[in-house]
Amino acid sequence: MTQVPLPLAEILTAAENAAPVKSIAVVAADLRERFTASSVSFLFLDLVGRQVVRITETIAARRDRGAEHIPLADSPYEEALRTQRLTLIPEDDAYRVIAPVTNRGDAIGLLELTLPEAGPEVLEQVSQAAHALAYIVVTDRRFTDLYLWGQRTRAVNLAAEIQQQLLPSSPTCEAAQFVLAAVLVPADSVGGDSYDYTLDHDTLHLSITDAMGHEVDSALMATLIVSASRKARRAFRSLAEQARHTHEALLEHMPGALTTGQLLRLSLGDGRLRLVNAGHPWPLLLRDGEVEEVTLEIDPPFGFPFPVEHRVQDLALRPGDRLVLYTDGMQERAAEKLDLPALIRATADDHPREVVRTLAATVSELCGGHLKDDASVMCLDWHGPDDRTRRTHAGADVRTERR
Repeated sequence: MTQVPLPLAEILTAAENAAPVKSIAVVAADLRERFTASSVSFLFLDLVGRQVVRITETIAARRDRGAEHIPLADSPYEEALRTQRLTLIPEDDAYRVIAPVTNRGDAIGLLELTLPEAGPEVLEQVSQAAHALAYIVVTDRRFTDLYLWGQRTRAVNLAAEIQQQLLPSSPTCEAAQFVLAAVLVPADSVGGDSYDYTLDHDTLHLSITDAMGHEVDSALMATLIVSASRKARRAFRSLAEQARHTHEALLEHMPGALTTGQLLRLSLGDGRLRLVNAGHPWPLLLRDGEVEEVTLEIDPPFGFPFPVEHRVQDLALRPGDRLVLYTDGMQERAAEKLDLPALIRATADDHPREVVRTLAATVSELCGGHLKDDASVMCLDWHGPDDRTRRTHAGADVRTERR
């Protein structure tokens, strides 16, 4: 087995020279030869974060729909994803190695290999390969549905297809100043939930919306809302103007339709949060171990058929704050026993990615896996302006205090 540093450039070049649908197979073949691995597979994390889907070289090459689905609960895969650390499992005359495949906090999945030996140098090389694989997947999923298929563990209807295409390509984003994670749990009869974010030089832009109604009509309403909001944001409109354009788009193109929501802009320089609240549930703020509602002024939903001027409100975040935004599907009747503040306190030490996964899984379980309305949740951790750096060389994004 080679003991020389892993030539990541060679792996990336080999993946780029292959067709996007063959990148995983090419990388797997390279790792099999490089490490004398008896097996190599990639495990995608599903959209809700409750199971992983195993993709082998053979499945990736022939688009086999018989891929193995593995529940995450109490598995070594869950441990590797939660800790973002490489997991080593001794087996008969071999070692099973599970490495997180993560890019800027977006836990795409896991790389799993069975190796004859697993010394520190080999494990470091596997971690580097997993990190390279994250970039390969992020690049290649623009060109093929293979990776999207790997994330889907059940069939979707037209409304759900529309809804999913509205969401950002990554549900998680890490930067020096903040960590953001979000999840959408679709209902059996899909509603109109959506969330959105983007980052520029000095501002994090966020939104969470809930279009009233079900099925395709609500999905189309969500499309109109998100698109109008993005159009105004990308034209450098102020937050008040973004809210006005969003509101007027519904009045003009879907009169009678209503959407609750919140539009937010976070200044990365000082933690000042400006937001518009259009009839949406109040956010929850975890600060110094206590969870409280952020009591906002309530303006009418977007599309309200009378003159509306949505107010811009302010909230000053402090380093260490955690802000949780959610839609009313998190409090539907079957989940009325869910104590959101208590669960937020219980997960205070978890990464936002794990927080939203826990909240989504809890709501789904309380509803027996069948929600009557979509449930969406966003979790934002504010670290402070430029107070941390990030270390990514080990194959996953790990924040470390700046010294």
